[in-house]
Amino acid sequence: MSAIEDCQSVLKSAHSLFVLTGAGISAESGIPTFRGKDGLWKNFSAYDLATPEAFQRNPELVWEWYHWRQSIILKARPNRAHLAITELEAIFEKFLLLTQNVDNLHQRAGTKNILEIHGNIFRARCLECNKIINHQIESEGEIDNLPRCECGGLLRPDVVWFGEPIDQDVWQSACCFLEQADVALICGTSGVVWPVAGIPEFARQRRIKTIEVNLEPTPISNIVDISIPGKAGEVLPRIVEGLK
Repeated sequence: MSAIEDCQSVLKSAHSLFVLTGAGISAESGIPTFRGKDGLWKNFSAYDLATPEAFQRNPELVWEWYHWRQSIILKARPNRAHLAITELEAIFEKFLLLTQNVDNLHQRAGTKNILEIHGNIFRARCLECNKIINHQIESEGEIDNLPRCECGGLLRPDVVWFGEPIDQDVWQSACCFLEQADVALICGTSGVVWPVAGIPEFARQRRIKTIEVNLEPTPISNIVDISIPGKAGEVLPRIVEGLK
């Protein structure tokens, strides 16, 4: 029996499915990742720009970077992996997607039950009143006027930057669902970003079946029950086809 058939067998006997996705899925739609050369913009590293300190120093530069990222995402389309996950949601009685991605592609693919552990690039949050609003690029290039809230406060991207805590309500909701899940499907994530890197061990301790789909082996590959190397956009549709 192939690994794909193993996955189908596990999923056919399940009633609830937890899915975790990372940058690897978005990369298949042409979205640059933080790691490697794709993380560079105007000779700035993403690690230098995605911090509260960088925004405090130069909010214009940070907003210019985020508008550039939005422009790339808006030209991208959900790929076959995003669409396959939407199909999985329709198959299972209980379904939850926890994504590390901020690009909104899962929503555009039609998935409904989503938690965003790192926020959303198309939202902004007021530093004064904490209000969250939708914020989409109007034009690329230098920032003439910084985005501001109706209260007058400065807006920042509603994403989790390096050095910032994740939203504990989101994390607790994800963990509560995972505890009751039959299967955890982990796609396109490096397995090194915490706390989500702890999900496979969390699942194993509770005897929840775990499946990994990733281009190459990761630190969690020897923890999961089934690990399938390959593009999520190729592997997930094959898995779903056998469940219909």
